[in-house]
Amino acid sequence: MPDRFTRLPRSLASRTRWERLGPPEEGAGGGGIPAMLAHPDWRTPTPLVIWMHGRTAHKELDSGRYLRWLRAGMAACAIDLPGHGERADPAMQTEASTLRLTEQAVAEIDRVVASLGDARFGGAFDTARMGLGGMSAGGMVALRRLCDPHPFVCASVEATTGSFEHMPRYITWHGADLVGAMDPLRHISTWRPIPLLALHSEADQWVPVGGIRAFTQALVRHYAAAGADPALIALHTWESTGAPHEHLGFGRVSNDAKNMQTAFFLRHLGPGVPANLE
Repeated sequence: MPDRFTRLPRSLASRTRWERLGPPEEGAGGGGIPAMLAHPDWRTPTPLVIWMHGRTAHKELDSGRYLRWLRAGMAACAIDLPGHGERADPAMQTEASTLRLTEQAVAEIDRVVASLGDARFGGAFDTARMGLGGMSAGGMVALRRLCDPHPFVCASVEATTGSFEHMPRYITWHGADLVGAMDPLRHISTWRPIPLLALHSEADQWVPVGGIRAFTQALVRHYAAAGADPALIALHTWESTGAPHEHLGFGRVSNDAKNMQTAFFLRHLGPGVPANLE
């Protein structure tokens, strides 16, 4: 087991399992989709969030996020994106591979959801109360998946884009067909209104804030036209955070960002059994 698996805080590691989800023949390397599952007690049916990391990262990153969810009585299912973590493939970690990664990951989410109901988990995951989210590339996956029929109650994304018009290099790398297929904004008409929280730095040097702003503005119009409350959509930004490239985490406001996101998920998923993780 790689060293990073052993560096989790004890209060998180003691409640965590590493599993392979989905049919083995459909996962990278024939072993299913690598997942880190954290649960407050592994007995009580508990709401959960499926979370996806950014490009070049891995599912164990950011243990503070998962600890907050556990303390609030929510479970976490963090998955390695294609070509990352336990199924590392350097060719899939380049920026020019982002949309190929997105396409594969979007198709994998349903297999992850189905696996969470497996008998091996004893009903510990309340799949009627699920949130979806991700950071950067993981956020792109989440937004595109939510444009199709899905079981999720709410979603939150960070430092990501919902409009590939604001990422013109994608067309150069991937071509118009794949960009059109994966661009969330082009599929917004089939988005079912659910609560969404998006977090971003105005100074992000890698993923311009204009992409998520254009998407959330379009989503507000979509909700209004559908008779849903536009207030379900929230975009919160900071002028600057001090994070590397204003993209990798939220720097000096990281604690505020994580607390805001935890409160959002708790509000919409409802509490499980709050855990004493001290």
